[in-house]
Amino acid sequence: MLARLLSLVALCVVATSAKPVALRDSPLTLPLARRFNLASGGSGARIIDVDQARAKFLVEGAQGLHQNGPAARADGINIPVTNTVLEYTVSVGVGTPPTQYNLVVDTGSANTWVGANKTYVQTSSSIDTGVGVEVTYGSGIFRGEEFLDTVTLGDLVIKNQSIGDANVFAIGFIEGVDGIMGIGPTARSVNTTGTPGVVPTVLDNAFEQGLIDKKVVSIAMAPSGNATTVTNGELTLGGIDPSKFTGDLNFVPLTTTSPASTFVGIDQTITYGSADTPITPLAAGIVDTGTTLILLASDYYVQYLGATGAKHDFRTGLLTISPDKLPNLQSLFFHIGNTTYEFPPDAQIWPRAFNSLIGGDDDQVYLVIGNLGRNSGTGFEFVLGVTFLERFYHVYDADNNLAGFATTPLTNATLN
Repeated sequence: MLARLLSLVALCVVATSAKPVALRDSPLTLPLARRFNLASGGSGARIIDVDQARAKFLVEGAQGLHQNGPAARADGINIPVTNTVLEYTVSVGVGTPPTQYNLVVDTGSANTWVGANKTYVQTSSSIDTGVGVEVTYGSGIFRGEEFLDTVTLGDLVIKNQSIGDANVFAIGFIEGVDGIMGIGPTARSVNTTGTPGVVPTVLDNAFEQGLIDKKVVSIAMAPSGNATTVTNGELTLGGIDPSKFTGDLNFVPLTTTSPASTFVGIDQTITYGSADTPITPLAAGIVDTGTTLILLASDYYVQYLGATGAKHDFRTGLLTISPDKLPNLQSLFFHIGNTTYEFPPDAQIWPRAFNSLIGGDDDQVYLVIGNLGRNSGTGFEFVLGVTFLERFYHVYDADNNLAGFATTPLTNATLN
């Protein structure tokens, strides 16, 4: 076994040390597709429960209270998981010739794997490492075997990328989703396989193989009316796409507050309305493409509830506001670094065309600000999920440990 692993390492060294003559003259951009879980219909777990379960696992995993990897539960598993409601996916080719898979783009994890729906197809470039792999997301889990394989992203061909084959099980993933492409901090992959250490991400390997000249990933998402599956976003590797944002792109250092510091974590304050009603003091939290809602620590959530006059809806677990009081809803302001980002009333509303998917009433107004499920003071006070990222352009600069944000043409759009 040791000789086999050493030969695999040698293979990787040869492949990654051979740099091409010239770097790409521009970053790689890939389309992102937004997918709703049409099978949910409010019959499964509530969207708030799914997001809270994910947040709980993220923070407790970072604190060492949960262990990932095939050795974590040698005698089986007992973890409640549930299909999510909304995902953004990118088409990824694996193998030679490549088989295309729709993978969730996840800044909260670092492993890439397939097999949730479409099974992994071994080809001439597939190398079985003989090592198990397992990752738990709170809202889902997979277990299987690790391979090294060729990954194709657009015209980018990455050699010897770690790929998990979910040939044991994959639970909690919606129809049309084949797995996950983790693009978060590499340290998120520690102890996910039977081999000690980290697993390089697709971003790491693309950079090390000279395919991109910056270890930077940028994400553009967008709200898009009534379509349940639509290609309306963009993932950029190696740089930014200025056509996707307006005004300045502002960067802040990643937070040093643990455990948010183990993710794409930032520090911010939040206020509400023209009176600048405080919602949060300066607090640390994360930006996460794997979470749907904007989650606030329970005591901050109570502040928002009081400021808006919203009420808790027990069926959906979300806040609701009567349509006649909707004109009184004011903007929420995210103060990140020296920049303030206005989150207008329309952005705070769950898309009413999809109320039925969260178990809600068609004529009701639900809000996308949810309860994190734990009070502040933990170093993990908020999660800025997809509903935030659909209004702001986001950049994760892994080279310099920075997070960037900018407004987009749809930041202030009235769609809901």
